[in-house]
Amino acid sequence: MDARDPELKKELNATLQARRELGEEYESALVDSFLEKVDQRIDGAVDRRLRRQLAEQQMVTARGARSPKPTDSFGERFGFGIVSMVLAIPLSAIGGGIAHLPGLLVAWAGIVGVNAFQAAKTNPELFRGRRDRRGSDWQD
Repeated sequence: MDARDPELKKELNATLQARRELGEEYESALVDSFLEKVDQRIDGAVDRRLRRQLAEQQMVTARGARSPKPTDSFGERFGFGIVSMVLAIPLSAIGGGIAHLPGLLVAWAGIVGVNAFQAAKTNPELFRGRRDRRGSDWQD
């Protein structure tokens, strides 16, 4: 319901005109009548909004879809991979230069760990076991 609803404005003007013509003794009845019309308009708007939301929920349920997450974009995954590889070079140099092979292994374990965590966050089914994947094409 728009605050500048032309029909409601006409109703208010008609109520005010009737009040001028009938006098103050009918003011209470006129205000009650106008408020009843406003209540009906609000109820209608709320009903329409609820029906629309219910229909949207039923469509989502019927499709079995989940709401898309903003972190599921290809660009973000690609960018994370690029940044990870760019940072791998100095981390490898620092780890290998200070602690040689063990330092290099620790640096790469951290890089792999961060990427595994990001992959699990954006695709939770990636690291589930074979038996946990229901409806997949894999044979047990």
